[in-house]
Amino acid sequence: MSLARATLRETHLRIRSATFRHRRDLTIRMNAPTRHYLDFERPLGELDAKIEELSKLSEGGEAGKFDSEIASLRKRADKLRRDTYARLDPWQKTQVARHPDRPHLKDYLDALIEDFVELRGDRVFGDDQAVVGGPGRFRGLPVMVIGHEKGHDTDTRLKHNFGMARPEGYRKAVRLMDMAEQFGLPVLTFVDTAGAYPGVGAEERGQGEAIARSTERGLTLGTPIVATITGEGGSGGALALAGANKVMILEHSIYSVISPEAGASILFRENGRAQAPHMAKAMKITAQDLIGLHVVDRIIPEPAGGAHADRELAIKSVGDAVEQETRALMGLSPDALRAQRAERFYAIGRRFG
Repeated sequence: MSLARATLRETHLRIRSATFRHRRDLTIRMNAPTRHYLDFERPLGELDAKIEELSKLSEGGEAGKFDSEIASLRKRADKLRRDTYARLDPWQKTQVARHPDRPHLKDYLDALIEDFVELRGDRVFGDDQAVVGGPGRFRGLPVMVIGHEKGHDTDTRLKHNFGMARPEGYRKAVRLMDMAEQFGLPVLTFVDTAGAYPGVGAEERGQGEAIARSTERGLTLGTPIVATITGEGGSGGALALAGANKVMILEHSIYSVISPEAGASILFRENGRAQAPHMAKAMKITAQDLIGLHVVDRIIPEPAGGAHADRELAIKSVGDAVEQETRALMGLSPDALRAQRAERFYAIGRRFG
């Protein structure tokens, strides 16, 4: 009897150990920096983990043994990914817009802009790395590029302040737009920020005034300006770089006057966080809502599974759309560009006024 109990206990311990190892390995894979899964993507993460495990076994001396099973799992994962992203609700889209693996400004600069020269400083106080900009060549066209940079790891996120700009960032943007007008350069902006930085120092140095000046400069610019919302477009911090002739938005990006969490905390107080998903829906912040309201001019499709699933394809799609819209504006005079821009924004107010 004691031998049977010992055997049973040993078997039980082996099962527990194997289960623990499996859960640990799955957790490590799903939480790896290069593979971040959102809550609603967990089933996708499990399928990807199985595919990865079988692929490693196949590479470890059993080549071809699992090919059919791997192909079947990949087919299931692709279908699940397409189906999941075809029915995202506004709160899930908000999470996708904030996904840490989405392409950031640096990725667009590296892939789309040649001979980029970063210009720093606002010539008043200092430099703010939450806003990065400078001249370069976009598919043969000399341009001025300005955008929010969030960073991709702890060090760069701190360096760029998570994309939340201080007054220096917006004053730098004004300086670069002045330069663009002086040399006749189209301006390309990439918007991805939760909002302007709300710190005491930023307020003391004139945060509101700096945002207003940047917005005004975009609206009065004598050269074409094309804005693309690549992730979050939060509040005046986003609008400061989006006073453009054409405002485009990626399929799963958001653009709003306030974040769903902040709006919910104002309306629902202590129960605010739980109400954030409802606020996201009520605020109409998704690309699909905004195109219907004529707040944005064009939706740029994302790859199945979002821009983070295929960064190269997402960046190419953005580049194609930006090129098309920019070249279409090149023949307009400075006065015509200003008039078109003014009419675009006036029309939003008239439509709901």
